[in-house]
Amino acid sequence: MDEDFLNLSKLFSATRSVVRVPDLDPKFKIGILASKQDHCLVDLLHRWQEGRLPVEITCVISNHERGPNTHVIRFLERNNIPYHYLNTTKENKREGEILELVLDTDFLVLARYMQILSGNFLRTYGKDVINIHHGLLPSFKGGNPSKQAFDAGVKLIGATSHFVTEELDSGPIIEQMVERVSHRDNLESFVQKSENLERQCLAKAMRSYSELRVLPYEENRTVVF
Repeated sequence: MDEDFLNLSKLFSATRSVVRVPDLDPKFKIGILASKQDHCLVDLLHRWQEGRLPVEITCVISNHERGPNTHVIRFLERNNIPYHYLNTTKENKREGEILELVLDTDFLVLARYMQILSGNFLRTYGKDVINIHHGLLPSFKGGNPSKQAFDAGVKLIGATSHFVTEELDSGPIIEQMVERVSHRDNLESFVQKSENLERQCLAKAMRSYSELRVLPYEENRTVVF
């Protein structure tokens, strides 16, 4: 088999593989950025612990301070993953410090990070950034979009994972998921369904990306194999 692949590589002048084997290839190093909401962050940490995400988490960065006895902090300490709290303001997003912390990462994941990364940050980082948000845009903007959608009686909710670009929430889409809701749902079950979609959608997008199954297609689209 080795000889056959060697002959193929010579025939087509192939210098590298375009498929990663998670159990054999080096894992991508990632940094996770999160704010107050824990659902996506906790889900990624547990999937990583169970070996279901072929990545190495180098750090978690947040603009929200978590106490020493919280579930997230205890988990990170047990697994020797650094947690960096950076208090942000409108005037100072602490982007320079974030860049220093993620210098050696292969890509970044925004696990419900409620801060807008500037174009300068994206250009300086120079690698991919994957984001997740609810599928209620653009109809329900601003604060508490879930309650807005619930009050409006929507019948479908969703989540979208996409690459971050300088144009807000307009990067190439990697993964989307939807679920039906009805009059039987109350606000609590509505939010739970929405958050569950966000968790699944982000994890699936990360796995596809880590296995090199996401390719650019045309100007602002992707193909996921």
